[in-house]
Amino acid sequence: MANSPLLSRPGAVAGSGIDAGVAAHYGELNKEQRQLHDGTAVADLSHFEVVTLRGEDRLSWLNTLSSQAVDKLRPGTSTQTLLLTVQGRIEFDIRVLAGEDTLWLLLEPGQAEELVAFLTRMRFMMRVEITNVSEDYALLGACAPQPTLATHPVWVDPWPGVTEGGYAYSAPEHPGAERPWFLYLVPRDELQTAVGDLPLAGMLAVEALRIAAWRPRFGMDTDEKTIPHELDLTRTAVHLDKGCYKGQETVARVHNIGRPPRRLVFLQLDGSMHTLPALGSEVRIGEKVVGTLTSVASHFEAGPIGLALVKRNIDPESDVEVVDEQEHYAAKQETIVSPDAGQIAGRFTGFLRTPR
Repeated sequence: MANSPLLSRPGAVAGSGIDAGVAAHYGELNKEQRQLHDGTAVADLSHFEVVTLRGEDRLSWLNTLSSQAVDKLRPGTSTQTLLLTVQGRIEFDIRVLAGEDTLWLLLEPGQAEELVAFLTRMRFMMRVEITNVSEDYALLGACAPQPTLATHPVWVDPWPGVTEGGYAYSAPEHPGAERPWFLYLVPRDELQTAVGDLPLAGMLAVEALRIAAWRPRFGMDTDEKTIPHELDLTRTAVHLDKGCYKGQETVARVHNIGRPPRRLVFLQLDGSMHTLPALGSEVRIGEKVVGTLTSVASHFEAGPIGLALVKRNIDPESDVEVVDEQEHYAAKQETIVSPDAGQIAGRFTGFLRTPR
């Protein structure tokens, strides 16, 4: 996909890796974070991708494939769903927005073509039209409703709420409540006009606020083995009482009688290093490798922070080190997914569950 036209804005520095094609920042990193956090700036997410589903069977058909109940979505409703392997591992993480006659599927960069191919194979005789419209639509992100964008469809992040049929593996007091998130769907050829004079924040700001909100990101905090429970995605992306779908048996087994093998933790990194460790750096306790750094950023208030996937049974009170080649970064962990997550069958206290 071509670079965003917003990269022509003064001070724009292009992102890299998964966020190539849009700005990493516009020259004022802390200011951009503050403005985005306060709801006065928007972020260019035009490298994200968009797929549409049309046709009479779009809701009921997607419901048979996905981890979330989507068969009764009303126009204007937002949710999150996952497509899993038979083993319950995450293949696609999809933000779903219901329109009058369309389901908008919002995806991380590079996912649309693969998703369209998968859905096409699964369509059979269903009355569904699947289209990759990523060349036609772009996304703008914000932490507050934007009046100047009010005419455009908007996806509202359910995080960190517990949706119907969901289950939280973290404490009720959740920092994600301080970071609402809105994604506006804008025709790509209207992107510059839609932004107008709104201040812009780059992806470094987006990532810092996401990490502080404990919000896992597909392609960053996932790998080929990740199951929803490890990331606390059972709170927003899984309906534990819906009908069958691929991977449901694993989801139910781990939730009811097992435990996830890994869990997501928040890391407060030593700020005296003046650098950030590389993604994929080892997380250690002493000489023992206990996990991997999956996301990292410098937050305008909290300093260097990160997310990591660690072994389930490590002590949540233990100080850890993040090791990037010769550099060792001291870190304190905060529990996101509890070590006691899972084995819910017969348990009546402890975690938050929404009623049916």
